[in-house]
Amino acid sequence: MPKTQIISPKIRQPSGHFSHATMIAARGRLIFISGMTARRADGGIAGIGDIEAQTRQVCENLKAAVEQAGGTMDDVCRVDVYVRNMEHFEQIHKVRREYFKAPAPASTMVEVCKMTSPDYLIEINAIAVIGD
Repeated sequence: MPKTQIISPKIRQPSGHFSHATMIAARGRLIFISGMTARRADGGIAGIGDIEAQTRQVCENLKAAVEQAGGTMDDVCRVDVYVRNMEHFEQIHKVRREYFKAPAPASTMVEVCKMTSPDYLIEINAIAVIGD
């Protein structure tokens, strides 16, 4: 389903690859994607110590989940991003631009002190709306 980027002139423009808000018609299927990490299908962790490689694996995992539900990355309207180091902001958004085309999803990013593995640098969950 097409989504619309909401940009208010009363809010500072995003510093990364995300929208202030996204709007989508409420028809279709809502897909709630659990937090994805850099764990590959074989159980190994991709890109240990490399935020770009881990972000790419996380996005591939999100893509696999949304495609299994019958959608595409264009159907993702919201992501929540958990990172171990906020200094990786620019590198993360560099990779996000490869996976999320305009209009970018609404997004929140927070730094956390621990994840389920000390090797994880990033985790992302998502909400997608897939049209009928």
